[in-house]
This record gives sequence, C-alpha cells and structure tokens, in this order.
Amino acid sequence: MEVSRLYVHPVKSLGGIRVQEYAIDRFGPHWDRRWLVVDSQGQFITQRQQARMALVKSELTNGTVTLSAPGQASVQFSAADFSTGTPIRVQVWRDQCDAVTGPGHLDAWLQQFLGLDCRLAFMPDQSRRAVNPDYAKAGETVGFADGFPLLLATEESLQDLNGRMSISIGMERFRPNLVIKGATAFAEDSWKRIRVGDMEFNVAKPCSRCAIPTIDPATAQKQPEVFKTLKSYRQRDGDVFFGQNLLPVGTGTIRAGDPVTILE
Repeated sequence: MEVSRLYVHPVKSLGGIRVQEYAIDRFGPHWDRRWLVVDSQGQFITQRQQARMALVKSELTNGTVTLSAPGQASVQFSAADFSTGTPIRVQVWRDQCDAVTGPGHLDAWLQQFLGLDCRLAFMPDQSRRAVNPDYAKAGETVGFADGFPLLLATEESLQDLNGRMSISIGMERFRPNLVIKGATAFAEDSWKRIRVGDMEFNVAKPCSRCAIPTIDPATAQKQPEVFKTLKSYRQRDGDVFFGQNLLPVGTGTIRAGDPVTILE
C-alpha cells in the first residue's frame, strides 16, 4: 500500500488543495483548517448551512492562501495578515476556541459571495484546542477540523461506493487529508496503528458523515443518492461512516508515494 493523494484545506469547508507532501505539526497537516468562517456570534459556518462554500477554490503557495469564486476577483492572505487582529472566541461544535480576526476586506469578500454576515477567523499558534480525551492519550490538539488532526480514506472504498451508484463522485467530497491505495475496500475499518513513510499514526475512530459529501463541488447542488447509498451499507448505531480519523505520533513529513504499513 502507498499514499496516493494528500490534501490540505486551509479554510474549513472551502476548497481543498491536492499537494505532493506536507509537514505535520500539532494542529495536523501544516495550514490545514487553521482558518474558519464564523457568524456574528463566532459560531462556525460550513457547507452544512451554506452549500455555496463548495464553490470557493483554494490555492496555497509558501503559506499564502488564494481564494477564488465565480464572479469575484481572487483574494489572498496569510497568517501574517492576522497578526494584529482582534482576539475572539469561536465555537466549533462543542468547543470554544481562541482565534483572531483579519482584515475587513477578507470578510467583505466572503460576505459578498455567500450573501450572509460572516467573517474569517484564524487559529494562532498559541491557541490550544484539545482532541476529545476519550481518544487522545497524549494531550493531542487540533485546528478547526471537526475533531481530529487528520482524516484517512482509501481509493478502494471510494471505488466500492461509486460502483453502487448511478453517479461517480470524487474523493474531494469527503475532505480527507491522507488517501491510500492498495487496500481492499473498507479494510481501514480494522486498522489500529499504521506507519506512513517515517511517521506513525494511531487510528482513533471511524468518521461519521453528514450531508457534505452529497454536495457537488462544481455546482453546489445536493445529490441525495450519495448519502442514501452510504446509509444502505455503512450505517451503524444511527451514524453513517466513511474514512478514519487519525492521531499522529509526533511530527514529521509525509509524501505522495510513501509506503504504508499496518502495524496493528
């Protein structure tokens, strides 16, 4: 088995970026989900509420993020643009997190495209959001991802799903960080610990899915067949699962093509 694809999503719920390698720090893949769209109360906003977020594309070059969207000029920013921002508290699920605001023109850009009152927030280096202690054994932290630093999926599991539907969808809908090829479909359900290149990861728990994978990133239209099909054979205890959440053991770098070994 080997790494077939790597993705980074700088802004939670906006377009992801396929990369050839990334460093992993205590937040997860470097720059992954360090930015967050929030409402006027600091509550996080995702494609669950605003499907149009799927239309925003991202690029990442030397720490600079470029966002582009239909009908609007692109906009750029980096962590430095948030260095003098106002500290705020934002909410991601049940977690209250320390964040900072950025330049007003970034908020205006998002407001114009999404058609709602929102702002862009950044998680600075000193902010600490703990992973659920039921799964984190070493005080692991995470950025603005739903709950874990990395999400793993396999090519074969996606092929299995596509083979059961009248449509074929891309892996980007599931927003993974690490995609592996060479396994059997859903073999990842049984993995406990893996090595990717020179790094080890604990497989924390399966990823329960919401409606986001039903959203076509080309049109922002929902395709209910995706969730209906997943539910028909991937439902357990009221949740529908695709992919596995990972906890890295330490820091390091992983690359496309790295060998993958199941340790447990």
